[in-house]
Amino acid sequence: MTTSAELLTDHFGRVRELVHDVLDGLGEPDLAQRPGSVSGDPGNPIGWLVWHLTRVQDDHIAEAFDTEQVWTSEGWAERAGLDLEPADTGFGHTSAQVDAIRVPAGLLAAYHDAVHERTVSLLTDLTDHDLSRILPPTHGANVSLGERLVSVLGDELQHAGQAAYLRGLFGR
Repeated sequence: MTTSAELLTDHFGRVRELVHDVLDGLGEPDLAQRPGSVSGDPGNPIGWLVWHLTRVQDDHIAEAFDTEQVWTSEGWAERAGLDLEPADTGFGHTSAQVDAIRVPAGLLAAYHDAVHERTVSLLTDLTDHDLSRILPPTHGANVSLGERLVSVLGDELQHAGQAAYLRGLFGR
């Protein structure tokens, strides 16, 4: 029988695979190309989407398990060399801020791998009882650990899918 922790681990692994598939062989121009839209907003590029989805996973998992983010604790913020506050995950970024997120594909993949490894290590011993634990109200009242993990996965899959769509749209 598959446990809830095993299912969650499997799904986070699927996100990791998609991130690697999307980034494979892309250079800086590919990562920075924005799709444009009918509304005039140029949309988010692949590099920003992958950086953002990884930052969100790192941030939300660290908060849910009351641990440090990989971004800061393992030096990824310094390696990326972005002019951002360490807690920045991309929420509310202006168009100029989106354009400023320039991280090479290899570094994005390695950071995502580090976040994935941390996530899996935290999920390994979870029980169904653990998933019902109510988290501090930072992102809403009465949100359980299970709800938060499913929410993070939903966000991850959405952004990874957007990045994969862009890769195909741009013929990469």
